[in-house]
Amino acid sequence: MADDKINKLVMIASSTGGPKALQSVIPRISKSIPAPIVIVQHMPKGFTATLASRLNDLSEVAVSEVVDREYLKNGHVYLAAGGKHLEIAQDRTGRLQFRENNQDPVNGLRPCANVTLQSIVPASLDYIVCVVLTGMGADGYLGINELRANHNIFTIAQNKETCVVYGMPRAIVEHGIADTVLPLERIGTEINKKMGVH
Repeated sequence: MADDKINKLVMIASSTGGPKALQSVIPRISKSIPAPIVIVQHMPKGFTATLASRLNDLSEVAVSEVVDREYLKNGHVYLAAGGKHLEIAQDRTGRLQFRENNQDPVNGLRPCANVTLQSIVPASLDYIVCVVLTGMGADGYLGINELRANHNIFTIAQNKETCVVYGMPRAIVEHGIADTVLPLERIGTEINKKMGVH
């Protein structure tokens, strides 16, 4: 399975209110989705394994906490480990691999979604769906903006009405880089649709 050719990727950034929001989004994602899904949820070390387990129990798609150096595979959801930055590198064979590091927090955040998103810029991918869920601040904006300049991407923002904190989605909406703004309960279905799963 590690040899899966990955041409598409789904990236999800979330913070305050994110664990509950993810329990609405991830169970709606089809296990036949032809892409890996990578979540960067702002959480301290020790909490992300429990969240990954909970999401796995609720969903038909498999969910696990990221393991350093593991290769991404299609139809799997990966949750960035709390307390570490997560980068995604493409090796010489074109496979995507996780690389964790303990570099300083960025704007107080580790993991930081911008770090993960910016790491994908050099990768050769046909299509990326970026999702920004509830959270304070603007994490995700810089990374998505950089990806837009280099890749074919589609960006989904959670709407204000269903956010616990309308900070991170607001940043991409107000900068004009959200392709659609949706209530929480419609986001999982939209991810499937954009990835060709109906």
